[in-house]
Amino acid sequence: MSKNTQKQSKGKAGGPVAVTFNPKQVGKRLIGVLSTRARDVIVKRYGLGEKTKRMTLEAIGEEYNITRERVRQIENYALASIRKSDAYTKEDKAFCELKEEMLFFGGIVSEESFLAHLSKDPSVRNHFHFLLVVGESFEKRKEDEHFEHRWFVDGDVAETIEQALHKLYASLSDDDLVLESKIIETFLSHIKELSEHYQSEEMIKRWLEISKKVGSNPLGEWGPMSSPSISPKGIRDYAYLAIRQHGSPLHFTEVAKRIAELFDKKAHIATTHNELIKDSRFVLVGRGLYALTDWGYMQGVVRDVIKKVLNEHGPLKRDEIIDKVLKERYVKPNTIIVNLQDPEHFEKQSDGAYKLV
Repeated sequence: MSKNTQKQSKGKAGGPVAVTFNPKQVGKRLIGVLSTRARDVIVKRYGLGEKTKRMTLEAIGEEYNITRERVRQIENYALASIRKSDAYTKEDKAFCELKEEMLFFGGIVSEESFLAHLSKDPSVRNHFHFLLVVGESFEKRKEDEHFEHRWFVDGDVAETIEQALHKLYASLSDDDLVLESKIIETFLSHIKELSEHYQSEEMIKRWLEISKKVGSNPLGEWGPMSSPSISPKGIRDYAYLAIRQHGSPLHFTEVAKRIAELFDKKAHIATTHNELIKDSRFVLVGRGLYALTDWGYMQGVVRDVIKKVLNEHGPLKRDEIIDKVLKERYVKPNTIIVNLQDPEHFEKQSDGAYKLV
């Protein structure tokens, strides 16, 4: 990022916020107050040099032949020294701009998303990260079971958002897929006490990135991350989404094709067919045609479907049976007639109706 580069984002209230400073230059001035070794530790720890990979305490300790705890002490002392320095005071404008940017981005932000928003350059992102660490206005909460690494500048807002995410997750089940509009509507109901600035779809989408428990699938549907429909892991899960998105039964060759088109996943036709056969979420409703059990289709071959129809409705005439079976299976009427002629399972009464044997 050059010295004159301006990074802008828009908040609902107050217009655009511009980050006008060069984070590398700010960082260079701040670490300039440190001793040689302390400066080297900070550079390696935060990836502020030519190498952008951040080194661990152990790796730095091995270079200096000291313990990881000693490296931690040097790091903490260095950060404290920077905060007490005149150089830190002189960079107040930069820290204020970064704080304003975080507020417009949501007040509490996913570390990864916020840094990506600030710059595409890994080196520049490392310098912004260092400024977040050393800046006294910024607080970090480490990732846990429910949330990603996140930063915030307003504790009350952060608490409200985290509680709202907990409530949102509690309202979802693995069996439900929710449209994005419904997720946003539900989330808004949990943050009514926040100011109008925060009542925007864009901001809510950013907050959703903080959650490890709630997410969306490649088709834009939302639900718990534990659901195979949100975090598909294999051909079966992708096949389920592909057929569901299509909305009607699909031939297994078409299922394989749609998996490749929708999710950019290689799906061999034979493999796809085998996976569909094994999974109870799918029902074979015709020659190579598969529907979803969720849609209410009966399991089994045509004979099984006829049995279920007669068991539910009692004796029926041939045309009535054909009509009901064709709602469950994509087969020729003659296939149903042939099955009805099996004396081991079906008997034709004197009135022409068929009953179970």
